[in-house]
Amino acid sequence: MKIIYTLFLFLFVAYFANGQERFLTKTGTISFFSKSPLENIEAENSQVLSIVDAGSGQMAIAILMQSFLFEKALMQEHFNENYVESDIYPKATFKGNIIDFDKISATETPVKIVGEITIHGESQKITIEAIAKKTQVAVFMTGDFYINLADFAVDIPSIVRNKIAQKIKVSFRFNHKPYK
Repeated sequence: MKIIYTLFLFLFVAYFANGQERFLTKTGTISFFSKSPLENIEAENSQVLSIVDAGSGQMAIAILMQSFLFEKALMQEHFNENYVESDIYPKATFKGNIIDFDKISATETPVKIVGEITIHGESQKITIEAIAKKTQVAVFMTGDFYINLADFAVDIPSIVRNKIAQKIKVSFRFNHKPYK
């Protein structure tokens, strides 16, 4: 009985300690910008889920595609129905590792995040340069990167091809808090 009690206590402490190393946000922000000669397209999503495991440096992100907000309702409708087909592909994801996570301090530190991003059902390996800051109560991350629409099988009709850039700038801001 003593062995069972000791084993249970050990597992409980290990689980609790592991839980303390995770940081989460449900209100991360991802935005994108497409510059073209005729019209710039911008959208922002402030309902992004992101989790960081401080013990391993692993990071995961889930983005509901319908949560992107555009200045023009028609752009938002076209984005969801014609381009990302959010009824078929409701979310985009990222899974990867923050390189040298243990070297991040309370001052802004440049980091590389290496992983796989999935958009529109297509996955691509990616390396992202970001700025990170870690305290006892938060992990902050900001950065931006570019994606090519063709890499994710996003078909742009020829009639509007000159209105939409093939390379899109994606920016992010995350304020992760300890996961409880």
